[in-house]
Amino acid sequence: MASGLWITRRADRLARLVGLAVVASFAPALWAGGCAVPLGGAAAKPVYLTFDTGHMAVAPLIADVLKKHDVQVTFFAANERTQTGNGSLGSDWASWWKARASEGHEFASHTFDHTYWRADVLEKNAATHFRVRASAGPQAGQDQVWTSAQYCAEIHKSELRLQEITGRKTLPLFRAPGGKTSPELLKAARSCGYAHVAWAPSGFLGDELPSDRFPNPQLLEKALKTIQAGDILVAHLGIWSRQQPWAPAVLEPLIVGLKARGFCFATLRQHPQYKRWIEQREAKS
Repeated sequence: MASGLWITRRADRLARLVGLAVVASFAPALWAGGCAVPLGGAAAKPVYLTFDTGHMAVAPLIADVLKKHDVQVTFFAANERTQTGNGSLGSDWASWWKARASEGHEFASHTFDHTYWRADVLEKNAATHFRVRASAGPQAGQDQVWTSAQYCAEIHKSELRLQEITGRKTLPLFRAPGGKTSPELLKAARSCGYAHVAWAPSGFLGDELPSDRFPNPQLLEKALKTIQAGDILVAHLGIWSRQQPWAPAVLEPLIVGLKARGFCFATLRQHPQYKRWIEQREAKS
């Protein structure tokens, strides 16, 4: 009788444990910046890894590292000159972008011709225009003066191309090349539906810097020491001027090292500064 009671109690205990496990598997996770944390787990330390386009030679290697370590990022895309193919948003790279979409990455505009803001220009009618210079496309290297509408169209053109390639809606965000903006430029972009995304000082990963003075081990060490929870990180899909490629040599140990320190990776869709903006813009579209 005693043994039967013990068996019954043990069965009840196992049933309760199984039940708790099932409930936990369906219970909503606590979210911290897009990193799922099981109830009762340690607080998440999210970081937001972003990539701007570049010469694309290292893009397949970067994609392999992200997939291997189950990291989702936000790509800011312009139609830049590439080492192979007809531009980073050209047909030759379309399959690469489609594959990233299938993996759950997010996308946003980097302007279409990688167009730098250079100065605000106050016209006689008191309207603010912008002096800009593209580094790609038919007007590359030439200064132009654009209206707010023309700048918005430049952002939108990249967005449309990304959506055409991936079949997915892009985020209502953009990153100005070089991060160069003015309050008036940001105001103009926001009026046509785009919030600007810069990066944290410690999130500048240094892949644009010269290799002889900033070798990969130095960049990795600095990043692992200085990156903090909530930081937006920025790197590129290839930098022409860097002799010692940053990716994937630094990328993989950086991801492994940050995870070992308790960090997790999220896209900008979950970033507290942009989450509501994205939800509001998408609700209107």
